[in-house]
Amino acid sequence: MSAPPERPAASEPPSVEEPIISFRDVQLTFERPILQGVSFDLAPGTTKIVLGGSGSGKTTILRLILGLLKPDTGSIRVDGSEVAHLDEEELRDVRLKIGMVFQEGALFDSITVGENVAFQLMEDGELDEEEIERRVHEMLGFVGLEDFGHRMPAELSGGQRRRVAVARALVARPRIMLYDEPTTGLDPITATTITDLIVKVRDLDGVSSILVTHQLRDAFNVARTFMMKRGDAYEPSMVDDMATLEGTEFLMLREGKMVFEGTTRDLQSCPDPYIREFLS
Repeated sequence: MSAPPERPAASEPPSVEEPIISFRDVQLTFERPILQGVSFDLAPGTTKIVLGGSGSGKTTILRLILGLLKPDTGSIRVDGSEVAHLDEEELRDVRLKIGMVFQEGALFDSITVGENVAFQLMEDGELDEEEIERRVHEMLGFVGLEDFGHRMPAELSGGQRRRVAVARALVARPRIMLYDEPTTGLDPITATTITDLIVKVRDLDGVSSILVTHQLRDAFNVARTFMMKRGDAYEPSMVDDMATLEGTEFLMLREGKMVFEGTTRDLQSCPDPYIREFLS
C-alpha cells in the first residue's frame, strides 16, 4: 500500500476541497420519521463516526449514500453526484467508488475466501485473471490473511470473516469506505484488530470513511489511533485520551435528528443529558 501523502508546510494555506459526501436537510419517513433534517459534510481523506442507539437512523445514512433508499426531501451528493436523481446505471458508477463492510461480514458461503474477495472484479469484467489474482493476494495480505484464499468462509473465525470483508471492500480501490457495525459480536482484542484495519485504510491510502457503530470503545479507538512508521513498517499508535486526530469527527443521532457533531474532546465535554447518558 502507498505511504501517506506528506502534509503541506505550515506556511502554505490549506487547500479547499469539495466534500466527497454531503447531506443537506435530508428527511426520510416510513411509518415514522427516520431522518429529520440531517446535514453534514465528509471531506476527502477524513472519517465521520456515526453514533446513536438502535433505530436512530445510523444505517439509513449508509443506505442513502449507496442509493438503496431515496430521501423524501433534501440533497445527498456523493463525489459530486446527486444520488437521489440517478438511475440504476448511473448509481452503479457511484457505487464503484464505494467499499462497504456489512455487519457480520456478509460473505458468500458457497465460494472460497479468494473468490469472495475477487467477486466484484469478476462481475465488472474489466481486469484479466492475472491482475485479479494479484489484487486478491495483495488485499488478503493487507488484512493479514494471505494464506487463506483457498479456505471456505465456514472455516473462518468471526474476526477473520470481518477481515475478509474489508479485503473484499478494498479490492476495487474505492475512494470511500462505509462500515456498518463492523465489530459487533467480536471480543475486544479481535475488535481492536478491525479498528486498526480501518485506521490503516484511512491513513495509508487516504480513503474517506463513515463508521456506523454503537460500540464506544471501538469508536474512540478509531478517533485516537494513527499509523506511525517504524523502520519499513507502519504500526498503530495512539494520541492522548482527550485528543482527536485531525479529520476525524463524531456525529450523533437521536430518533433521526442530529444532536451532536464534533471532535472527541467536544463529545466528552458536551453537557447534553442524552449524550452524557449514552457515554456512560
